[in-house]
Amino acid sequence: PPPLPPPSAMLTSRGPALCTALRRAAPGGLASFHSSARRCRAARVAVVLSGCGVYDGTEIHEASAVLVHLSRGGAEVQMYAPDVPQMHVIDHSKGQPAEAESRNVLVESARIARGKITSLAKLTTADHDAVIFPGGFGAAKNLSTFAVDGKDCKVNREVERVLKDFHKAGKPIGLCCISPVLAAKVLSGAEVTVGHEEEEGGKWPYAGTAGAIKELGAKHCVKEVTISFPAHVDTKNKVVTTPAFMCETALHHIFDGIGAMVKNVLKLTGK
Repeated sequence: PPPLPPPSAMLTSRGPALCTALRRAAPGGLASFHSSARRCRAARVAVVLSGCGVYDGTEIHEASAVLVHLSRGGAEVQMYAPDVPQMHVIDHSKGQPAEAESRNVLVESARIARGKITSLAKLTTADHDAVIFPGGFGAAKNLSTFAVDGKDCKVNREVERVLKDFHKAGKPIGLCCISPVLAAKVLSGAEVTVGHEEEEGGKWPYAGTAGAIKELGAKHCVKEVTISFPAHVDTKNKVVTTPAFMCETALHHIFDGIGAMVKNVLKLTGK
């Protein structure tokens, strides 16, 4: 068959009216007309860490899952952590405090961030479209005093500022595992999930957290950790939560649940 004529010739053959309309829609020519359809800016997401290690910092598998799903979703990520001492250091091989040690939350978080970490004091809503808090006991020990004080806990000043600023700006907040207690404490009337409200033979060993969330004035929503119902979306407050390691289950279920949380956070950014 004969070769097709060039696009300009095909357009010309359709008549001058079509050419004029296209020129008005794309003053820079056909190349700019097509490229503009792909010009979607990536969501800019801040990830707030609380150290490195499940018992005294960020749960590493959760942080990794958050980062993988954000990468898959095409987001631009910057990691932050408060520049403060840890509550204490846990020897993870024994599950006991290492009495003679002290560590810094920002320095330890840099292990997960591969060195690319910024002080939480520099995090602003103007630079980001959403913020996500992975879990781990660091959220209850270093980002707040929940592990010690329960419903009477205090939240780190910078963490509180970030949560309130993103909420006021109408930008989504994602939290998993134990970290939803931060939103329950700071954002009045927020809806969150940490999974189930009964231990159920050890499947939900931290189920008592749901009661504390209610005492904080938040609404707790029972959710599974599996892919069927893995995340709760509080559309009014743009808060997205998932149980993660609050449940004793297979790692891939936790990974998938965190993926659902990330997906909904990105969806709420509108990017």
